[in-house]
Amino acid sequence: MSEPVEILRSAPADAVGTAPSGGSCGCGEHADEIPVLDVRGIPHAVRHGAVFGAFDQVRPGASLVIIAPHAPMPLLAQLSKRAPIETEFLTEGPLEWRVLITRLAA
Repeated sequence: MSEPVEILRSAPADAVGTAPSGGSCGCGEHADEIPVLDVRGIPHAVRHGAVFGAFDQVRPGASLVIIAPHAPMPLLAQLSKRAPIETEFLTEGPLEWRVLITRLAA
C-alpha cells in the first residue's frame, strides 16, 4: 500500500512567501499562506487529476506549491493549457521537486 497523502496548510517558511490576500469560502480557516500539495503519496494513476482539482481552486494571482518525485514537466504543460501560469522551481531534486505555480489572470 502507498504512503498517506500529506496536504499541508501552508508552505514551510523557507520554501515560499505568502499569497495575496482576498477571497474566502466562509469556513473561517483561511490564512494568507500558499498551500502545499505533496503528490508523492498519491497513486500515479490519479496524481494529475488530484493536482488539477487543487489548481482549479487557485484564484488568479494566487499560488500553489507542489512537491513531486521528479521534474513535473508534463503536468506543468497540462496546467498551462487549463489557465495561464507562471512557475518557479524552488527545489530541483534529486529526491523531490518543489514547484511554485502561480495562476495568472486570463
